[in-house]
Amino acid sequence: MESNNRVYACAIVGGGLGGLCLAIQLADQGREVVLFEKNIYPFHRVCGEYISNESWGFLESLGVPLAEWDLPKISQLGISAESGYMLNHRLGLGGFGISRYKLDAFLADLARKKGVKVLEHCKVTDVVAHEQGYSIVTTRGMFYAELLCGSYGKYTPAFVQKMEGYDLATDTSADNYIGVKYHIRADLPAHRIELHNFRDGYCGISKVEANQYCLCYLTKSQNLRNHGNNIHDMEMEILNKNPFLRRYFFSADFIYKQPLVVSNVQFHKRRPLVGPLFQIGDAAGTISPLCGNGMSMAMRGSKILAYQMNRYFSGQLSRTQLEGTFRSEWNEAFSSRIQMGFYLQKLFGKNTLTDWSLRGLSLSSGLRNRIVAATHGDVF
Repeated sequence: MESNNRVYACAIVGGGLGGLCLAIQLADQGREVVLFEKNIYPFHRVCGEYISNESWGFLESLGVPLAEWDLPKISQLGISAESGYMLNHRLGLGGFGISRYKLDAFLADLARKKGVKVLEHCKVTDVVAHEQGYSIVTTRGMFYAELLCGSYGKYTPAFVQKMEGYDLATDTSADNYIGVKYHIRADLPAHRIELHNFRDGYCGISKVEANQYCLCYLTKSQNLRNHGNNIHDMEMEILNKNPFLRRYFFSADFIYKQPLVVSNVQFHKRRPLVGPLFQIGDAAGTISPLCGNGMSMAMRGSKILAYQMNRYFSGQLSRTQLEGTFRSEWNEAFSSRIQMGFYLQKLFGKNTLTDWSLRGLSLSSGLRNRIVAATHGDVF
């Protein structure tokens, strides 16, 4: 047990990109921060592992030496329909590829070096409010903090589900998806990212470090149930109807025997606050890959929250003002991007509709540029 009576300025539940970036920024402000992560770094996550260049300068400002890592620079997008039709588009801002295994572990180490208390293999089981802030009950003891932030990803912890307002922040009608990720070696140009549609799903492929590629797909859970919950059978029967995916599944070198899988994934907007808990990243709303990219949105959310928390700790904002300002800025930054993701999600994985949509978009580069711009943010 590592409990003590120290009151941290902020406790962060979950060590994904949003939580780690928030912790580093608060530490740079001179704040004492504790971060709880249920896993042990480094570890893999189900994630497309493409990051928009809007985040490049932000990550470098934290101390991440991106330029030294010789990462693949991605400037071209290809989207295919199950029919085999391919739409190609040059990305204006572009992005880069990096595995979460590498990036998250580096950020966790960087946070430690800056004084953040990073507790791995540590699960938060309850939160109790008191006059000075919050008591956080964990599997490694009791901790105390003035402010509390959730960066716990797609799955909401049980203690959050008991908070006032949680039922208003969920959407039980949303479709359930599964996410499946492989790392492969493939014949695909390093500057290119591809999205390949199949019935009720789509699959992204792009290069990361170490001459590996991330192949990650989403599909409705019903597809898996229809194939006896056998992922291989589903891939052979459903994904391989797209000729591009068939080529990858039969010719690529799959580095790990088994994929990483997440289930019960829903895409809906939640809320940036539930009870006393500030939320960033997927905790604030599981983000469709078609929103631009969730990793940049999580990092941008951390920057918004870190700035407003600094104003709070400096006496410029009350707690009520902090909550209102963060909620307003979060909605301004992300609501339209998430809504665009919902619209695009309806066009993907629909065979005929997807094919028609791609063929129509091929006739207007201006429309393609506007859609891409609507799903990406400015450099921050």
